[in-house]
Amino acid sequence: MLGRVTAIEAWLDLNNPSGAWVYPIPPDASEQTIDWKQFLGSAPVCPFDPKRFFRWRCYRDYGEGLPGDIYVHMLTGIHFIAGISAPPVQAGSMGGLFQWTDDREVPDLMWTLYDYQDFRVSVRSNLNNASIDVTRFFGTKGTLEIRGAILTFVPQDTRPRPEGYSILGWPKKLREDYLREWHAEHPEPVPGQDAVATEAQSFKAPDGYDDTRDHINNFLESVRTRQSPVEDAVFGNNTALACHMANESYLKKTAASWDATTRRITA
Repeated sequence: MLGRVTAIEAWLDLNNPSGAWVYPIPPDASEQTIDWKQFLGSAPVCPFDPKRFFRWRCYRDYGEGLPGDIYVHMLTGIHFIAGISAPPVQAGSMGGLFQWTDDREVPDLMWTLYDYQDFRVSVRSNLNNASIDVTRFFGTKGTLEIRGAILTFVPQDTRPRPEGYSILGWPKKLREDYLREWHAEHPEPVPGQDAVATEAQSFKAPDGYDDTRDHINNFLESVRTRQSPVEDAVFGNNTALACHMANESYLKKTAASWDATTRRITA
């Protein structure tokens, strides 16, 4: 019903301190109550800082910022629906730090355009304005939108039509000849045989549906049956690579590419 999908877009935005990882710091946070060395692991050694421990997503040494926290939720859905089994070919990111101007090292707005083999994908995360999460698939015959718990398909009427605009300047006889020939070559379909969808359709998740519970159940069933889960390790790796590519592009201010031969991101 969608026809050929050429573009996909998604956004997941937040506008509150928790969404921006400004988590509260317990008053007893200290080197006596936190294993700072264990936390640092292989990250660069630095003095104890409770903000870096509790708000670790804000710092490049420990987290991936918006792509690692937010993009991954959008991209896994897109990969699953579209049947993507490889990282994107290229990624280009832009963004900046606007509202949450503490000592963080990551932006609070990022927009990335991905080049996949068969279509382009645009994803955005903005921590400065809250809106319901939306994912859209744009096809040559219609648009599929997932807005919260509601999925809507809106068809596009792509039936052939005679040209109107560009023949306005033609002499009257030429216009009439063109239209007569066009209608002769495009007879009206027989009633009842017109297969073009003309009305939008919406579907809603059942009341009480919990996607987190469904994910956990799928994992537990995989453990019990030894069957692969819906999103296995390879699936997760492909999504993680897309997130890394978004950051690499943003940090180096250029397009980031995935080299499938060397299995490296280049920018």
